[in-house]
Amino acid sequence: MIRTFELIRDHDVGGVSGTGKVAEGCQFSDGVCTMHWVTKYASTAVYPDVHTLYQIHGHGGASRIVWHHEL
Repeated sequence: MIRTFELIRDHDVGGVSGTGKVAEGCQFSDGVCTMHWVTKYASTAVYPDVHTLYQIHGHGGASRIVWHHEL
């Protein structure tokens, strides 16, 4: 199954991405995640799992992952 999510930033710690929905992503059936920034500086990256992604981009709770439905 593939699960999709949005990264919602409640507080912009770095002053670059802004707040609100800043990225979209998906988690594949083996746990690998991709995330695409929907900000002025768009980019896409691959992470081994959602935990790693959140450790890098969660900013100590300033951001949160909101899951959508499973495909």
